[in-house]
Order: sequence, then C-alpha cells, then structure tokens
Amino acid sequence: MVSIEARIAGELGVKERQVTAAVALLDGGSTVPFIARYRKEATEMLDDAQLRALEERLRYLRELEERRTAILESVRSQGKLDAALEGRIRGAESKARLEDIYLPYKPKRRTKAQIAREAGLEPLADGLLTDPSVEPQAAAAAFVAADKGVADPAAALEGARAILTERFGEDADLIGELRERMWSRGRVGAKVREGKEEAGAKFADYFDFAEPFTDLPSHRVLAMLRGEKEEILDLALEPDAEPVEGRTSYEQSIAAKFRIADRGRPADGWLLDTVRWAWRTRVLVHLGIDLRLRLRQAAEDEAVRVFASNLRDLLLAAPAGTRATMGLDPGFRTGVKVAVVDATGKVAATETIYPHVPQQRWDASLATLARLAKEHDVELIAIGNGTASRETDKLAADLIAAQPELKLTKVMVSEAGASVYSASAFASQELPGMDVSLRGAVSIARRLQDPLAELVKIDPKSIGVGQYQHDLSEVKLSRSLDVVVEDCVNGVGVDVNTASAPLLSRVSGISSGLAENIVAHRDANGPFRSRKALKDVSRLGPKAYEQCAGFLRIRGGDDPLDASSVHPEAYPVVRRMAGVAGGAVGTLIGNTAVLRSLRPADFVDDAFGLPTVGDILQELEKPGRDPRPEFRTATFKDGVEKIGDLAAGMILEGVVTNVAAFGAFVDVGVHQDGLVHVSAMSKTFVKDPREVVKPGDIVRVKVLDVDIPRKRISLTLRLDDEAGLDGKAAGERRGGGERRDGQRPGGQRSGGRGGAPRSGGAPQSSGAPRSGGGRGGDRRGGQGPAPANDAMADALRRAGLLGGGEGGGRRR
Repeated sequence: MVSIEARIAGELGVKERQVTAAVALLDGGSTVPFIARYRKEATEMLDDAQLRALEERLRYLRELEERRTAILESVRSQGKLDAALEGRIRGAESKARLEDIYLPYKPKRRTKAQIAREAGLEPLADGLLTDPSVEPQAAAAAFVAADKGVADPAAALEGARAILTERFGEDADLIGELRERMWSRGRVGAKVREGKEEAGAKFADYFDFAEPFTDLPSHRVLAMLRGEKEEILDLALEPDAEPVEGRTSYEQSIAAKFRIADRGRPADGWLLDTVRWAWRTRVLVHLGIDLRLRLRQAAEDEAVRVFASNLRDLLLAAPAGTRATMGLDPGFRTGVKVAVVDATGKVAATETIYPHVPQQRWDASLATLARLAKEHDVELIAIGNGTASRETDKLAADLIAAQPELKLTKVMVSEAGASVYSASAFASQELPGMDVSLRGAVSIARRLQDPLAELVKIDPKSIGVGQYQHDLSEVKLSRSLDVVVEDCVNGVGVDVNTASAPLLSRVSGISSGLAENIVAHRDANGPFRSRKALKDVSRLGPKAYEQCAGFLRIRGGDDPLDASSVHPEAYPVVRRMAGVAGGAVGTLIGNTAVLRSLRPADFVDDAFGLPTVGDILQELEKPGRDPRPEFRTATFKDGVEKIGDLAAGMILEGVVTNVAAFGAFVDVGVHQDGLVHVSAMSKTFVKDPREVVKPGDIVRVKVLDVDIPRKRISLTLRLDDEAGLDGKAAGERRGGGERRDGQRPGGQRSGGRGGAPRSGGAPQSSGAPRSGGGRGGDRRGGQGPAPANDAMADALRRAGLLGGGEGGGRRR
C-alpha cells in the first residue's frame, strides 16, 4: 500500500521526504506558521498554503485509516473477511468507496432480505438469477413454507426479489459507477409546495427550477436547501437519463452487471422487473442521499472558502495606526454612543449624544463632539455602519465642515460583532464599570486603529463576511476561520507588551491559558525587556517558547533583534554578520548598503541554510515591517450624499464592503451599497470576484443604473461600459450573452430565473426578496431567510436587496 506521506506528496506535487518532515514537525507540536517561517530547510521550502493543504489532507487520510481499521475488525469478527475482501478494503482511497464496500457487511436492522434469507429463500433468488430458463412460479412453489412465513409462491418470489434488490444495491463497484454517472448527468429540481407561494416569495426563483449538479454554484444550493428546510420548496435529485426501450441507462447497467437480459426465457421478465424495482426503491434513493450530501459539502466548502478569504482581507486591512480616534456607535432613540481612544487605544472619554429623532439635539451634539475632538487631539472619526449610520455620518460631516482646523477624517467602519464583544466576559474585564452600550463605540474606534488586534477579540463567526453562515457546518467553519486568524496574526506579528490576551492566544504555540499568564506577568512585573524574559512566565516551557518567540515583538527592549521577526535561535547568525560588517548588531539593522554587501552563503551552517539566511537579511533591512497595506480612505464625491443624488454615467470612488459569489458590494457614500455584478468586473471572464477586488479595496466605479424605489444601485468597474444598463445586462452585451458567472443564459432552468440578478441586485438565490422592505422593519421579522451573517446582511440591506429598508433593526 502507498503510505499516507507518499500519497500526499503525489497530490501536492512535492517530494515524499518534504511531506515526511512536515508531518514529523506537526506531530511534534509545531504550528503551520512556525514551520513555514522557521523550518524551511527541513521541509525544503514548503509554503504556508502547501502546509495547510498537507495538514488538512493528513487529517482526512488518518481518519480514513481509522475507519478502515474499524471496518476490517467488524468484518473479521463476522467471520467474512477473506484475502480478496481485505484487499478491496485496504485499496479503498476514499471514505465513500470504503463505505460502499462495507455496506453488505454493515450491521443493520432486520431487513426484508434478511427475513427472506432466514426463511430459506436465498437459493430461489440465486437459482432464478443464474438460470432464467426456470419458470419463476414453478420454482417458487418448492419454497412455500407456512411455518416460515412463506404462504404461497407469490410470497416466495417477493422474498427472492428483496434478496436480489439488496444485492444489487450493495455492489460497491456498481454503486460507485452509477453515483458518478448521476453526478455528471443529473440535476436538481425544485418546486414550490402547494399554497406556499405567498409565504415563500423570497424563494420565487426556485418555484419551478432545474439545473445540473455540476453547474450549481454554492449559493444556489444553500438557498434551495434553506427553502426546503423552511418547508417552502420540494427538492428532487433527478438522474436526467432518458429511458431506452423503456429502461433507463441506470437500469441497463444494473442488468448488465448481473447478466440479466430479455432473451425470451421464463424468468427474464421477472428479473428485469426486479432490476427496475431495485433501481427505483433502493439504488436511486441511496444515490440521492449520497449526492445530496455531496452537493451540500461542495456548497459548504465553497461558502467556507469565501468566508475565510473575506475574513483574511478584513483582518489584514490597513490599520490607521497610532492616531487618536473617536468611535461613534449610531442609534436613534438610545442615542449615539461616543468613545474617544488615545493613540495606544486607551479610553480617554465617553459620552452619549442625541442628535437624531426623537430628541433631535443636533447643535448640542456637534458641540459635544467638537469639545471632545479638541480636548483629545482626535484625528479620525470611526462611524459604525449599523442603524442610523447615514444620519450619524451627516453629523460627522457637519462637524468637519464647522471645525476645519481640527483636520478630522471620517471613516465608515463595519460594526459586525461589536455587540458580541460588548457583552463578552473579556470586554467586562478589559473595560470594567463601563456601560455595555459604550463598549461598542470603543470597539469601533479601536478596529479602525488596528483591525486585527481588535477583531481577534470576537469569535470569527460573529464578524460575518460570508454567505449562508448559519447553514454551514459549525465544525468546518470554525476550523477554517481559526486557521485564517492564526495565519494573519502570526503573519503580522504581535507586540507582547501591548497585546490583549485574545490576540496573544492566536500566536503560534500560545494557548488561551498561557496568554492570560503572559498578561498577568506583564501586569505584575512591568513590560518585558527581552524575549528571553518570556521564559519566566508560568507554564511557558521550551516548546512554547520555540513556537512563539519569533512572532512576538519587543520594541525598545534590551536587544534590537527582539523587535524583528528573526527567531532567537538565529541571533548567533546575525552577530556573525555584524562581526563581518565590523560593527554592532544595532548598526547593522536597517543598513541596506551593508546588508546587501554581505554574501548569504558565507553564513550558512549545519543549523541554518540559505533560505533562512536570506530571510534574516531581508528582515534586517526592514525589521518588524507590517505586511498590511498603507491606510487610506476613499474620497466620496462632493454633493453626492444620498441615492437620489446619483445618476447613470457618474464615475465615483468607493470602498468594497463585501464580496460574494455573484459580485461585490461597494459603498460610494450614499448609505446604500451598490452592486458590481461579476459580469461587470472585468473585460475578461471572472470566475471568482475576489480575483478582482477584496473587502476594503478602494475602487473607481461607474454608475450604470439607479432604482430609487427599490433602493438599488448597479455599478461597473469597467469605466467604458454604457450607462443605463444593469450590471448583468452590460456584461451580456459585452460578452455576447454569455453570463460571466459561468452559466449559459437561461441554463437548464425550467421556469424560474435561477438566480439571475435583477437590475443591479443580488441573485435571488441569496434569499433576497424582490424589493426592499418597509421603513422601520426588523430584519428578524420574517423579511427573508437570514443571509449569511450580519455583514452580508448589512451589504444586502444597504444595497436594497433585503427587507428592513432604512430603519432596519440593529445589524450586528
């Protein structure tokens, strides 16, 4: 048998020894970020993406081996394991194949076939199958036995049919072949349940719908499954094979497998009827379950991938940095919560103002904000994008206009998850005595200063930048998002003297308990002066120190190397470099001319190869560099403040707020996100919108169409597109009718539009209703299926694609 390491090496296209080294490191407790950064020689330069794929595949194959062992033991205990069967079990390369082989031997409740065998009817089934020249009724008469429950020949034949049906349905090779055929040829059909048309209007695109399995994008699969769960839709998995001579190709394959054919023999008709019965009552049902699971898993995998990719972009968004910031958490009746944090994120002041209805204390609120801005030298205003954000943004604009000498800059910030943080135990510990509502404003201000440091305090699922989050596997989603957070935190590095416990707990080798110990030690003994001092922290042993030290930064400490990503184990290499250069380590750091004069090969030894030496030299040039982009804000067009100010043909600057499978949402400063459909993103085919834009990107867009009653804005990234068309129509005109999401116009649909976006809107498969909801509606009030999560809900609602309108409930 091929080893797990050899199999992974073949799949990844790398050497087996690379995989073996990586597996040994993982099993030894090393993390992927540590291996990718500091063990390049051991793995021969496997990067973090390869290591993540290796880690995931290793988990799957080890689970497969555990299941294989359990199955072998089960079959062996039944006394049915022979060399041939063992070979088939050991040769199974997937969980599905393994379960197919095990099916006939899997302990199950007493079936009709088992009861028939107990009644002695298996010889009848075998006889008719091997010799169709026998007349079935006559053969069955010999098996009548009232004491065994076989009252007459008809009962005997019924039992024989049950035995053959089970046999046909448990042939692993046959089932595997039919499963793949149905996957490649079949389709999903959806119909609305009788009387559910009005209640399920949000699923109208699936009231009469059909599309091939292989063409279905993840958001449509999840939308239909949700419609079925809400008892609006009935789904059918159709093999989509036309019968030939009255039999489907599937039935023909079953018949051929067991050498059944209509040659005019007495038992041929009965055997063919048995094949049809087996296909309809057992095989098709079994395949339907399998393919439904495959569809769901594929859709989940894609949705998790989108969520993880968007989360990565959000976490690695440009930090505003050490600038005093005012956070505004908008609200109407309860007021706007205000929190000022200093350059280090420490809370300097909090207030609650009431500029909006019903109090309408606009001038007093402006005076309060101006006072706070002057007192604390505020540079940035972070405005949460929830309820009343539009009105609060206008308040900030008036403040900037009235106080130009303050040189304030306002930025809209996603507040997704802010309420989760506010009510958390960590927030209570971090901001003791502060009202829960004010904590949200603090979080909004801090996430502008450093998105990564603030967002790690929140469960990644609560940040919400994906699709159909609540329909996804909790385990799969959590595992994927945790990996993203770990990679982002370690990629940026963490200042050990300012980091919170949640941020430290995401560093390689540091558990949540160890993070608490680091903070406690810091609080009791003051800032760490060196990385070496970390060894004094309770329960931080040699292994944890090895894993975490390179990712922790100590600025202004005893050793200048502690502020870099150079691992302490490599400090001797740097000191050798300084000796060759003729100076101290401090004079070497940042000295590009000297560093580039050094020959990397001169510093290679048994412990550190050329890749690591190269990394060290690169790091010394720009020690502790932040890989995130430089902070900048979009400049919204003057005089364009509401949707009514927009006109087709306008070219505007905006910020990408979210990316979905069907396109990207862009904030152009009118408090209503516009949609750039995937077909309007590029002059060439775009398979994945994230190939073009990411959340947080600042882009120039052209307004194609504005639908004020339905609050919809259609945009394009192609500035030469003709205005007056929605994004999809513009894409089709340019692309000759080929939809840019990879589907044929109209596809395989029978009836409904099948997710085709309406005029600048999201595909209705996303669960969006046909038009925006009323003013003041709560998003939980049955306006539509919960979109993926809060951030996606914000984008959909602001784009006018989800009920709730202007006054929707709190969007957190």
